[in-house]
Amino acid sequence: MLQSELWKKLKLSSRDGSRLSLKLERMGTINREKLLENDRWTYKLILKKTPISTQSIENSPCLVCTVEQKCSLDGEISPKTCQLIEDWVIAEYKKPSKAKK
Repeated sequence: MLQSELWKKLKLSSRDGSRLSLKLERMGTINREKLLENDRWTYKLILKKTPISTQSIENSPCLVCTVEQKCSLDGEISPKTCQLIEDWVIAEYKKPSKAKK
């Protein structure tokens, strides 16, 4: 996508669109390649592919639940009242964070 297309789609000013693309580049989300389009310089914004992490749902009881097919928000079996989910969330919360040193 061209940088000029981005700010038009988001209904931003050219200046704000430029700031947004620079911020996305600094964050490592995109690469910008300068190019001449319709006699004007602009940037082609290229999304960097990031691997999808499943770490947040690893060990989730829902992945191996024997009654998952019967589970619904309003049903007798519900994630709102599931003790297994509650225990899992508490255990995950108590784990030391990898970001902390």
